[in-house]
Amino acid sequence: MDSTSTYDDSVRACDDSVNLRAGATRLSGAPRALATEAVHAGRDDLARQGLHAPPIDLSTTYPSYDSRAEAARIDAFATDGADPTGPPVYGRLGNPTVARFETALARLEGTESAVAFASGMAALSAVLLARAATGLRHVVAVRPLYGCSDHLLTAGLLGTEVTWTDPAGITDALRPDTGLVLVESPANPTLAELDLRAVAHACGTVPLLTDNTFATPVLQRPAEHGARLVLHSATKYLGGHGDVLAGVVACDEEFAGQLRKIRFATGGVLHPLAGYLLLRGLSTLPVRVRAASATAAELARRLTADPRVARVHYPRLGGAMIAFEVYDDPHEVVSRVRLITPAVSLGSVDTLIQHPASISHRVVDEGDRRSAGVSDSLLRLSVGLEDVDDLWADLDRALGPH
Repeated sequence: MDSTSTYDDSVRACDDSVNLRAGATRLSGAPRALATEAVHAGRDDLARQGLHAPPIDLSTTYPSYDSRAEAARIDAFATDGADPTGPPVYGRLGNPTVARFETALARLEGTESAVAFASGMAALSAVLLARAATGLRHVVAVRPLYGCSDHLLTAGLLGTEVTWTDPAGITDALRPDTGLVLVESPANPTLAELDLRAVAHACGTVPLLTDNTFATPVLQRPAEHGARLVLHSATKYLGGHGDVLAGVVACDEEFAGQLRKIRFATGGVLHPLAGYLLLRGLSTLPVRVRAASATAAELARRLTADPRVARVHYPRLGGAMIAFEVYDDPHEVVSRVRLITPAVSLGSVDTLIQHPASISHRVVDEGDRRSAGVSDSLLRLSVGLEDVDDLWADLDRALGPH
């Protein structure tokens, strides 16, 4: 049996990352630790308004008796994509509830801005369209990525062209028309980790987009390592309860303006109720990630020692995701769970298991899938907040006879 790290190393790395994150927040000039920001960012004005819970603004349009001023604000938005000053105009231009979530996520990721979308794939699509609009249609990417991200690039559905490479080949893969380098660390589903600072250096002046869905800003903030864009499927840990579909890109204000213009034109907006649920989810994000990570590290230790398991993948960064390869038929393992939910997605309060080769990465060519380490025996486990012994009892039963 093999694993990406030992149990003790993984727990230590996870704890150190969390502690460093809180310290980095203070050192960067922000007066509050990450856990405090998670609770209060995006809500700073509530007490002054006599409110405790953030309001939900469900309006699609807003009254205005000054059409000249409206025209000027829309012209200004068309120029640089900046948030219109003054009262809202129309739901596709922006929404106050969604803006609270965007403010909070940018604070947690340590970026100037964030732009929210209807899904993670809508967010990635907006980034690709923004780069293509400037004539930069070529993308350099490192596998593995989330299966639909891989498919979007490989199929060229948005008119882009992709060059797949390993981290050492990024610089050589760059072209004059390269508009983006895309990586995911820890990667879905193998949990492979990259040296983000080295990757950012290899990109030169080309923007690096890092999918930070698995780690969340609790465990790493890619912008501090040189990534210009940080992508989240907010459906996962940011929402945290399996009841919201969303995506978000944290970035500098210049790029945020480009993304807002794409969002306005294409209509991939986030619903205000989803923005409210995401802001609420952020408030417990550090607590949820730390608790689930501790349980995941213990489950990874037990799986590593189990003779029915061929290999365990658990990142040195820590986190609540585990991937493991079994000797038995993986489909039978999935069919035998009772407490754990056999379902796609991840990052919820309950534990989920799925077979990537059949579901999340089915759209990836079989050869590409296997060369990226996504074997047919691989299972992906998203660890929730249940008791570790209850989860192990379910896994032990599902793995079959010793």
